[in-house]
Amino acid sequence: MAENKETGKKLKITLVKSTIGQVPKSRATIAAMGLRKINQSVELPDNASTRGQIQRVRHMVKVEEV
Repeated sequence: MAENKETGKKLKITLVKSTIGQVPKSRATIAAMGLRKINQSVELPDNASTRGQIQRVRHMVKVEEV
């Protein structure tokens, strides 16, 4: 984790699929990431916590390294 702080890596996460019809846990994960609308993007730090969130909703988001 200290390695990522030094390099300051970030991930750009874009919501590409609607949360309508998804299980509540996936909806909550998307909300926790700060995403509300389709094609909205957020930049989050590249750490284990963020990677876990992405893994949970990988079918709904597009991820790029910044």
